[in-house]
Amino acid sequence: MTASDSLPPSSRITPVRRAILSVYDKDGVVAFARRLREQNVEILSTGGTARLLASEGIDLRRIADVTGMPEMLDGRVKTLHPRIHGGILAMRDREEHQADLERHEIEAIDLVVVNLYPFEATAQMEGVSFAEIIEMIDIGGPTMVRAAAKNFSDVGVIVDPTDYTRVADEIREHGGLRDETRFQLAHKAFAHTASYDTAIFSYLNQVEKDGTPKVANSLFPQKLTLEMEKIQDLRYGENPHQRAAFYGQLQGNAPTLARAHQVHGANLSFNNLLDLDAAMDTVASLPGCGCVVIKHGNPCGAATADDSATAFERALEGDPTSSFGGIVAFNQEIGPMAAEALTSIFLEAVVAPAFSEEALAVLRKKKKLRVIAWGDPKHYRRPGLDLRRVSGGYLLQEWDDDDAGDFDVVSQRPPSEKELRSMHFAWTLTRHVKSNAIIFAVEDRLVGVGAGQMSRVDSVKLAAMKAGEKARGAAMASDAFFPFPDGIEEAAKAGITAVIQPGGSIRDKSVIEAVDRLDLAMVLTGRRHFKH
Repeated sequence: MTASDSLPPSSRITPVRRAILSVYDKDGVVAFARRLREQNVEILSTGGTARLLASEGIDLRRIADVTGMPEMLDGRVKTLHPRIHGGILAMRDREEHQADLERHEIEAIDLVVVNLYPFEATAQMEGVSFAEIIEMIDIGGPTMVRAAAKNFSDVGVIVDPTDYTRVADEIREHGGLRDETRFQLAHKAFAHTASYDTAIFSYLNQVEKDGTPKVANSLFPQKLTLEMEKIQDLRYGENPHQRAAFYGQLQGNAPTLARAHQVHGANLSFNNLLDLDAAMDTVASLPGCGCVVIKHGNPCGAATADDSATAFERALEGDPTSSFGGIVAFNQEIGPMAAEALTSIFLEAVVAPAFSEEALAVLRKKKKLRVIAWGDPKHYRRPGLDLRRVSGGYLLQEWDDDDAGDFDVVSQRPPSEKELRSMHFAWTLTRHVKSNAIIFAVEDRLVGVGAGQMSRVDSVKLAAMKAGEKARGAAMASDAFFPFPDGIEEAAKAGITAVIQPGGSIRDKSVIEAVDRLDLAMVLTGRRHFKH
């Protein structure tokens, strides 16, 4: 019985007798080439790959000897030749194709092993010239990959070094590659070239013809392409009947949720990831040593302190009831004291730049608690544009950034230093709370939140209910203007003494009159922070 007799009837083996190896990432290529030669596979190679393999004593033929043409144009032209692409694209069961190969003395190529110039990595380097970035646009590599992937019925293609072992194993066992393997490799190859072209398009869309960054009004191209990689399948979506997966835009090195590392705990859910994203974005905006507690996408607690343990305790005081089952985020490394404090309440997850070994030893006692490390928040930024799905399309906008500019005092009574600190802290949080957003804060901590209400005055009432007595002497921030004085009146009734809001209502005058009548201080920012 032959090796192929043990395969399913639908499987067909295509022998691998000749392979091209031309890779930029040379990890594992020497060992792979040796395994191919052990199976008497002839190796064609070029450039640095050929030099490396030859230096390791691996027998090969150089592409220039196959084509009869030298590499030229500083290496821009190596493999773009009919003797290469004819050998890749010829269909083995088509007589006229085989006749063409024989007539032009072209040898069939059964396996193409290529990975591409690191365009994306080069474009992200500091100090690299525009010309150097453009030179990293690979031409011959993608052409060979696409040719081999198109002819997957007869030719295998490898673009990922992690596939070397399984391909070498299959060639050793069967003398070639199965239909299923060639199809899977072709699918991966087209994903690779699509991703590569998307990276080039995305970069060129951000620069002018001389490589300088485009102005802001050129951020939105006429055609948009998205390139993402699946990070993991999820158990389900927002609800158990919805299937879900997590995809990441992995460009750059900035700390993001897609690059975060889970060091302990149960698998992350769809809703966990949404809350973790909100938590990281919110805590990154806090000054000093900060902590945020997120529940259903909104901060229900936030504080800064001299250390993470104290910051967590103060954040927890913002709304102890809602914090149960929440997600906690820090902007500094967690030590054992903060870890011990975290174990005092049931939490879904905790995310921080890093965790000491002592802290991890404490947190690992909570078997299901998800522990996520996300890197240095000083380098945190949301990449690209804010993109939201709507029926039949997408909405794109710039991210709502933080602004701590000058405020315009419009009340008769100016705010005190304590009120100013409270207003600054409250205003920092407004862009992270769903509209209509109302924040009550005292200096370095949140004491009440009103979120997601259809009426702004109802948000004020909700924040007042959450804050209780802690509202006395606190400042109130609103993500948008007050359309009527009633929100101000409700806040004063709760004990608020200072207000920060964008202004811009046609009734600003009557709102200011209410502020002065109630002896409150108020500043206008001129900037709205809706979060729908």
